[in-house]
Amino acid sequence: MFGVNLESSNLDCFMTENIDHSEARGFDMYEAELAVGIDAVRQAMSVCEYVQAQVTPEAMEKRDKSPVTIADFASQAVICRSLGLAFPADPIVAEEDSAALKEPEQKPFLDRIEQELTRAGIQGTVNDIYRWIDQGNSQSYCNRFWTLDPIDGTKGFLRGEQYAVSLALIVEGMPTVAVLGCPNLKTADGQSGVIFSAVSGRGASCQHTDENGSPQPIRVRETSDLTQSQFCESVESGHSKHDWSAQIAETLGIVADPVRMDSQAKYAAVARGDADIYLRLPTRPGYREKIWDHAGGVLVVQEAGGTVTDIDGKPLDFTHGMELATNQGVVVTTGHHHEKVIAAIQQTKPKSNK
Repeated sequence: MFGVNLESSNLDCFMTENIDHSEARGFDMYEAELAVGIDAVRQAMSVCEYVQAQVTPEAMEKRDKSPVTIADFASQAVICRSLGLAFPADPIVAEEDSAALKEPEQKPFLDRIEQELTRAGIQGTVNDIYRWIDQGNSQSYCNRFWTLDPIDGTKGFLRGEQYAVSLALIVEGMPTVAVLGCPNLKTADGQSGVIFSAVSGRGASCQHTDENGSPQPIRVRETSDLTQSQFCESVESGHSKHDWSAQIAETLGIVADPVRMDSQAKYAAVARGDADIYLRLPTRPGYREKIWDHAGGVLVVQEAGGTVTDIDGKPLDFTHGMELATNQGVVVTTGHHHEKVIAAIQQTKPKSNK
């Protein structure tokens, strides 16, 4: 994926802070935001699934990342366009910007992005596509803004495995609405494609991507015996320290092999009871997580009854722009043994992370 080149958006912040959305709509508990978010993520998932289906073994052997680049930008364009139409005053903090696409050598990518949007029923000029993507270029903290990861789990996408489309509305520093699309997770009856959603104080649910699918409430599972818990962790060791995770598991007496998958699908696994603990342990001193990698999953887990903190037990702080600047790592549990997990992390913490 191309890097981020964001500009501050103080005007967006000013506009947002002077609008009381809930009062204007009669305290409707974010029904409009949830509906728009689900529809936008569903449409983006469709685009991503179509592009992923074109990934060939030959492309994988050549380490060709063009499919994920195309899907990433198209997904961001789809969702930012929908949010811009529904909530034009809301800033969006997302992962991509269009700068790289404007280089002449990137025209094949731009052409493919335009094709995928057209296939999804979205007509627009090249400048429209640039504008839709760049609606996600806000950076400054505001009282109300969206954060988006158009494709979370690049390598999972390329392998044909797990990835996610993650969208969250942050209000006064708290994830308030979340939509987490997992195209390759299966429903209880074996269908691929699940959308997880949550609104603060109203619980979490999941549904098949089919528009006619009805949301079903989800809850974390209750594992009274900590030693019977199961970890869920990243496939890539570069995303979380697997050796440290193994030490923590040993300290807690957990013997089950971890479930490994890419992306925020791990949050979904904990939220619906497929796993008990997800650790995102720092891989190097000073690294800070990006908010779009966590905000959607955090609210889904919390509304399903789970607990999310950093490795020191502090709540995640979404008031510092793009990064969780005051947090180190992320710890996700069902809530039943969270303090014991934090204690084990502190007990085994490498010197470089102390």
